Amino acid sequence: MTNSYAVLMLPIIITLVMAFTLRKTLWALAAGVISGAFIISQYSLSASISYIATTASSQFYAEGKWQLWHLNVLMAMLLLGALTQLLARGGAVAQFSQWLTQRLHSARQARLGIVLLGFVVFIDGIFSCLAVGHVCQPLQRGYGISRTQLAYLVDSTASPLCSLLPFSSWGPYVMAILAGLTMLHESPVSAFVEIAQLNFYAIAVLLLAIWVAWSGVGFSLDKVEPIEADVTSKDAGNPWLLALPMLSLLVLSMVLTLVSGAQHSSSHSIMQWLAKADIGGAMRNACLLSLALCCVLLWRSGRTVWQLLIDLSHGLKSMIFAIAILIFTWLIGQVIKDLQIASVLAGLAKIYLAPQFMVAGLFILCAVMAFGTGSSWGTFAIMLPIGAQIAHTLEPNLLLVALSA
Repeated sequence: MTNSYAVLMLPIIITLVMAFTLRKTLWALAAGVISGAFIISQYSLSASISYIATTASSQFYAEGKWQLWHLNVLMAMLLLGALTQLLARGGAVAQFSQWLTQRLHSARQARLGIVLLGFVVFIDGIFSCLAVGHVCQPLQRGYGISRTQLAYLVDSTASPLCSLLPFSSWGPYVMAILAGLTMLHESPVSAFVEIAQLNFYAIAVLLLAIWVAWSGVGFSLDKVEPIEADVTSKDAGNPWLLALPMLSLLVLSMVLTLVSGAQHSSSHSIMQWLAKADIGGAMRNACLLSLALCCVLLWRSGRTVWQLLIDLSHGLKSMIFAIAILIFTWLIGQVIKDLQIASVLAGLAKIYLAPQFMVAGLFILCAVMAFGTGSSWGTFAIMLPIGAQIAHTLEPNLLLVALSA
């Protein structure tokens, strides 16, 4: 294999160019994997196919044992997808919105109610945008909230919240990438928690959304179409169809994680428990129990078993693309590692980039990448391994800060 920088960089260049031009993250990652496999295998077709097959299978079974972390992450993502569809299609989100609407009496309360619902539906960014945006349209029309402001409040409490919570659908995905970073000397869950604490962009966006909802600044009011008061439906809407599954997911994720860590650690420190915890297994079990609770609640509310099965199938199908992205993320991560692309980029950064500009530079680069590709998950897949290697080479003490950026 040639040592030319241009050849070594070809897979990542192809990935980035295709991501920007086609805006198809999966195809871009696949092209990067295939081109990288050709370079590693000395341009032999059969050797390239063998390399891809071996690398793919090793993500699930390697060295004589199943890779439980990857399997549990994939299972948790499937269960979260099923849970989101159950809540949406089963009417749980609409019921919560109906219950909330009956208790709001001003434009400020309506704006804060939109933000509150975004915090309650924290399970997935896209699900939060679709669910909250849809069910809050009556609030938007009834209290003169502009469609632009509704979109801002909905989106500002969706992805930022998911990026801070390890038990959202983003959590297992990001932690799966972190697990592959050899320079991290802590568990993926403890690294995720520390990174979230340093994610000032997401924290600032959430605080700003709350302030905008409270003050109403920055957006003009539309013509108000008053909401008709209906005393007969004052208590309409069952908030627990949504609240109980969400609370159970939150509580069970934390409890099962801590219990798992305590079983594998002799220390009484919560951080040590997090470091030793089987976060994949805990997330899988928490999602499974929350999903079971959701099914029972919806069945008792009148949804048939057949309807629940249809909802579950839609949920599983909705996660196929995300799982494909994650698998190809693992593959290109191995390609980058085998070609030592990150080391090459880190070496160039060490020559041309001052350490004091590293964090800001990575933040700007990721912002451009996210805007150009339109995919947060694709940006994570491409930038986390590269950013980690650059930070580890330039300033190891800022590794978690760089990953936060």
